[in-house]
Amino acid sequence: MSTTAQGSQWLAQQVRWTLGHALPRITIAGAARRDELHSQFVAQSSTPDPTGAGDRRLHHLMDRIRDQGPVPQGRYGYVTASHAVVRQVLSSNDFRTRIIRDRTSPLARLAAWSAANAPTGPLRPPSLLVTEPPEHTRYRKLVTRVFSVQAVQQLRTRTEKIADELLGDLQRGEPGAAPVDLVASYCSLLPVTVIAEILGVPHSERQRLRAFGTSLAPSLDYGLRWRRFRAVERSLISFDRWLAHHIERVRREPGDNLLSQLVAARDDDGSGLTDIELRSTAGLVLGAGFETTVNLLGNGIGLLHRHPDQRAALGDDPALWPNAVDEMLRFDPPLFRTGRTAARDTTVAGRAIPRGTTVALLLAGANRDASVFAEPHRFDITRTNAKDHLSFSTGRHYCLGAALARMEGEVGLRTLYERFPRLDLTAGARRRGTRILRGYERLPARLKPTSA
Repeated sequence: MSTTAQGSQWLAQQVRWTLGHALPRITIAGAARRDELHSQFVAQSSTPDPTGAGDRRLHHLMDRIRDQGPVPQGRYGYVTASHAVVRQVLSSNDFRTRIIRDRTSPLARLAAWSAANAPTGPLRPPSLLVTEPPEHTRYRKLVTRVFSVQAVQQLRTRTEKIADELLGDLQRGEPGAAPVDLVASYCSLLPVTVIAEILGVPHSERQRLRAFGTSLAPSLDYGLRWRRFRAVERSLISFDRWLAHHIERVRREPGDNLLSQLVAARDDDGSGLTDIELRSTAGLVLGAGFETTVNLLGNGIGLLHRHPDQRAALGDDPALWPNAVDEMLRFDPPLFRTGRTAARDTTVAGRAIPRGTTVALLLAGANRDASVFAEPHRFDITRTNAKDHLSFSTGRHYCLGAALARMEGEVGLRTLYERFPRLDLTAGARRRGTRILRGYERLPARLKPTSA
């Protein structure tokens, strides 16, 4: 690559970072200092306290936002923590996943220029996260055929075996001695092993896949520092190159895995997914499916540690596990927030929302809406409407991996506590520093089997 081309790419990267991260971080910090509630929430959400005090502050802010009305106006758009409004916006054809800009403005042209050579990622088309009909309809139809509920149920037995093998390795490592980090030794290994089998990744490359999953998590975030932003873009480029080689390998040697089925999938007219669509889908399976499940498992362990009565109830009645997972998803969701942009002038809860206006959707706040959930700040695994949470979104962008995440959460947590019923967390837990994805970066524990 010539020096001129390298300079142009570096400048484009600088523009992407400035528009997508540096300016939002500066403006949010300024608004937070002026007591704008949504900006305070965003500013605090990347620095939670593992003791739980930080989470309580965030939920207090979301309660205050909800008290201002169903969809209050903030300094940089609208925000809502109302369950009804979040559901309405996510289901509405009046809203889109991508920001709508005036393409004729100098700033819009600059943004488009900088994005032209941006690496493929979960927030760039043709990712299912940011495509809309008619492309989204065709794309999702093909993917849904492969990632069906039936396919997930067929993975359950294999997931149970993987969990047993991982916990067997932990048990042989002298449990009860030094604490083990459950995120590194279990919560991340279970989903990455399942995803590796879904994608047909050879055993020798699974640690590399795990490293990709961890490094790509901040790609869903905003307000990143320059060094971290560059590291994320490097990881996206490396992962895309690796995926291109892996998909070619799957084409040559298809196996009994879901990616092989996706490569072979054809629509009614005989067309399948393009190379970039296949890479985007496989990347989304890893980026979304891996990190959210790691967070679900870690958040679930943290909740059961803080609520020993709920943990005891699961020991008395294991049939409660599926509902317990939904209550975990409601109470401490792996995905804290999302957003939509009005594609046309519309009205939400009696408020006029002009075209191009962004509405921030606080999923975690909607999950604690007292108009839907009685005593919303109480963790209750017997809650009869726990499944009414919005942690998997709703509407046309409802999470394709919802059934897989629920199954992995149930199998992973149930097997862990059956093997180590006296598991005890120790000091040193640390939350991730991301604003969108919520989970633990480190979760030290002492493993105490029944015989200990």
